[in-house]
Amino acid sequence: MSGFAIKGWCPSALQPMLSGDGLVLRIRPRCGRLSAAQAFGIAELARTYGNGLIDLTGRANLQIRGVREETCDALAAALAKLGLVDADGETEAQRNLLVAPFWSEGDDTQWLATALEQALAATPLGLPQKFGFAVDCGSERVLAQAAADIRIERAAKGGLIVRADGASEGRAVAREQAVPTALSLAKWFATSGGISDGRGRMAPHITAGAELPRALAGGAKPAAVMAPPQPGPHSTGGLVGLAFGQLESDTLKFVAALGPGLRMTPWRMILVEGLREEPLHDQLVTRANDPLLRVTACTGAPGCLEAHAETRRLAAALAPHVPLGSHLHVSGCAKGCARPGPSNLTLVGTSEGFDLVRDGSPRDVPAMRGLDPAKLLADFGALTGAR
Repeated sequence: MSGFAIKGWCPSALQPMLSGDGLVLRIRPRCGRLSAAQAFGIAELARTYGNGLIDLTGRANLQIRGVREETCDALAAALAKLGLVDADGETEAQRNLLVAPFWSEGDDTQWLATALEQALAATPLGLPQKFGFAVDCGSERVLAQAAADIRIERAAKGGLIVRADGASEGRAVAREQAVPTALSLAKWFATSGGISDGRGRMAPHITAGAELPRALAGGAKPAAVMAPPQPGPHSTGGLVGLAFGQLESDTLKFVAALGPGLRMTPWRMILVEGLREEPLHDQLVTRANDPLLRVTACTGAPGCLEAHAETRRLAAALAPHVPLGSHLHVSGCAKGCARPGPSNLTLVGTSEGFDLVRDGSPRDVPAMRGLDPAKLLADFGALTGAR
């Protein structure tokens, strides 16, 4: 597989990444939450220093797009005034934390996310930049399909567990033990060859035969997995979706005005605290049956330098034709950044058109090659087997 570059790192507010529409700066909201004032401030800065477009990533982070090199330092300083930037790049990179959004004040998820974030800031671990943690302590797990290397979760029989990604069971812990155990697991990963083996992620390290020490292994099974959340009211607020995980600065201002805080999610949705009514805005996905929820697309060309094709316009046109219960991923290249895992149908941009993968990821062997994007809409029914 060739034709794209795997960078091995992610952008941050202190380490921007060049894309086709300028530099991208990534913001990692603390414990996955922004106050309304912080969200409004980000929207203002995206318009002042960028092109006004903001991404919500699969790691529940925000990205300001279209930033010019000469204004990066000023933007980072403005974000720091909002409390959104760490003191140095190493601390910023290590604060790679995914938090289940359906928490209530003082519960295990909120308490442990705060404690873990503080511990990560105080404990340099030398982890790879893509190495991450998840805190997911509701009665059902909502982050099971999201990428994370160390997970603090609810056990099937109650209580808490710390689990290495790739291990089917975790170590039962008391609340006060969870964060120290997670850090010990991270240190074991680093000292047992998890970094030097070239993978840099926990699950491949476990799969390759790395054996957890007895003090960190366990026999506690994690809780059941929650069905994928849908837009609409939930216990702590309302979920609103974003087509392809992107919104304009004015849209973020609109969302920020709907509640006291916004919680980011890995599903290209934002949970607005306290929201009970469906907001009316043409850039928000607010209904569970919206066809846009059945498609995923990356930035694509020309916004991404690696992409061979425009993606989102095509995905939006195909969305109404994707069968209920199925999912379509349109990827500008074989990296599959927007959805690394499998989909029912995946279209992969190449220099010779789109390749079609069935029930696989963008890196799998395609069933068809070189499809003409101009003909895909007309032929899509036949490709999906819908007719």
